Amino acid sequence: MATASPRQLLDDVLSTGQQQGRQQQEFLSSLETAVLTVFLSIIIIMTVFGNLLVMVALCKDRHLRKKKTNYFIVSLAFADLLVALVVMPFAAIELTTGQWRYGEIFCLVRTSLDVLLTTASILHLCCIALDRYYAICCQPLVYRHKMTPLRVAVMLSGCWLIPTFISFLPIMQSWNAIGIEDIIEERRALMGGSNDTSCVFLVNRPYALICSAVAFYVPLGLMVLAYQRIYVTAMTHVRQIETLQRAGSAPAAGSAPASGSAPGPLATVRPCAPSDPAELYRLRAPTASCSEHAPVVSSRMRVETKAAKTLAVIMGCFCLCWAPFFITNVVDPFISYSVPWQLWTAWLWLGYLNSGLNPFLYAFLNRAFRRAFLVILCCGDARYARKGSYSYGHTARASVNGTSMALRLSFLPNRSYTDNGRTILANEQESQDSLGQL
Repeated sequence: MATASPRQLLDDVLSTGQQQGRQQQEFLSSLETAVLTVFLSIIIIMTVFGNLLVMVALCKDRHLRKKKTNYFIVSLAFADLLVALVVMPFAAIELTTGQWRYGEIFCLVRTSLDVLLTTASILHLCCIALDRYYAICCQPLVYRHKMTPLRVAVMLSGCWLIPTFISFLPIMQSWNAIGIEDIIEERRALMGGSNDTSCVFLVNRPYALICSAVAFYVPLGLMVLAYQRIYVTAMTHVRQIETLQRAGSAPAAGSAPASGSAPGPLATVRPCAPSDPAELYRLRAPTASCSEHAPVVSSRMRVETKAAKTLAVIMGCFCLCWAPFFITNVVDPFISYSVPWQLWTAWLWLGYLNSGLNPFLYAFLNRAFRRAFLVILCCGDARYARKGSYSYGHTARASVNGTSMALRLSFLPNRSYTDNGRTILANEQESQDSLGQL
């Protein structure tokens, strides 16, 4: 029986090792593809489910349709739903298979839809910030004057029309490729494909700057200014309510006598144990307990902390999801398009993830939406049905010029202040709701 030579044995060992190595690489490649497919599918399903739930909730709950802000939220949900149905699946197929199978024309259409829908989503976030700025930082009459149904319709139309000028119009005309045609062809050659088997999208410097400014940097600046003013106004309201609680009975800031009411003295103030007896006699009111001050300070700290955390979550998620992509989008044309495609893909899907987070940030954190979601998911369970209008917090009553005024406060205990005259309800529900929707 012939024995194999050492050379043959070595060749057999090497070939076996190479075959096992190829099998291991193929297994790892298939495993990575399967894990990536599952991960991307979860993102797509989560985005579809969340945004579809928001739209169904607004259609079924008439109370949600009464607030203007909710129209921005449902339009935002529609834009994010289209991102999940039209843009994400083709991007996922291209990423997992490594090639584009739908031709050059549909590549341009898909890219245009990508820019259109993601920009529309970002502009909706900007409109929501502006709407809440007017609702919280302005007087109710100013808000009603600013946010008329016509103006809401114009803003919503702008959210959908403006992105067309940086998506379909320049991309279908190939304005984004002017001056970089050779670079695009080289990129296609490196990917080993042609126009029909690869979908390469590169932009020149003017398009990168204009598109990034319209789609991200300008809306980001407006959102930062709006939420900064909202936070300052919210903290001012907290301090005013704290003063009202310490005083025991005080008029609302900026209140005017009711029409036909006789002018009279301001409401009696009850300070916390004034040390001067003359001051106590001049106030002619019983002294409030100083123990009331501690819960007020604690409530104020809780409100400040919650407002700060909520605004930080909203702006943090938005910047975390989209800032890397748009920073890279501006920098890449100025560094000879040297950013790796893997980094581009990661930043792009991070931006897509924002479409899945928006329902949780702008709707799931809202009590009215949460109640509507429970009704839908629990098949109309009566336990979650709305019983009349929802009231935030407790009611405090004060008197100004002989008129009793009831203020709905989010954290004050029940307290009554009596005086003769007719009753007027000074309800801050609009700003309370807007703060609650942060």
